Amino acid sequence: MSSDNLMPAEPPRAALPPSSSQGPMVKNPLVAMALSVIVPGIGQAYNGQTAKAFVFFLGFFATLYSVIRLDPLPYVFFMPFIYFWGLVDAYRSADALNLRAQGGFPGVEDVSESPAWGATLVILGAVILAANLGWLSLVSLHRFWPVLLIGFGLLFMWRSILGQKSAN
Repeated sequence: MSSDNLMPAEPPRAALPPSSSQGPMVKNPLVAMALSVIVPGIGQAYNGQTAKAFVFFLGFFATLYSVIRLDPLPYVFFMPFIYFWGLVDAYRSADALNLRAQGGFPGVEDVSESPAWGATLVILGAVILAANLGWLSLVSLHRFWPVLLIGFGLLFMWRSILGQKSAN
């Protein structure tokens, strides 16, 4: 077997305990996850990722609003997805912050405060403002939620194709 076929080893994924000889933890992943159990987005705020925290918080409560005011289906399915994604993200983000602070995981960019989070808040705010001013009817738009699934599916396929091309 040639060495060309071997995959590079992944860096360690486990969070190191505070008394580790490699340095102190920046954020405790279990605390971040526990805070997200209480209110979605609080774990991200604990990690110092305020834009991401707002998106999780507003996303969860926007789906709650949609379930109550618009139509339970399909929005009721989005609530657990956002909730559990927030838990996993809070834990993984705290873990990544710790690894980065300890010198591990050098090639990973910190995208937690990328412009995409701010753009998400701007778009969400514009939609809510347009609805409040009577320019947009959210009730009539709820039929078109599958367009989001189509868009995300296309985005994931595009990223996968780009990743395969860059690997070759």
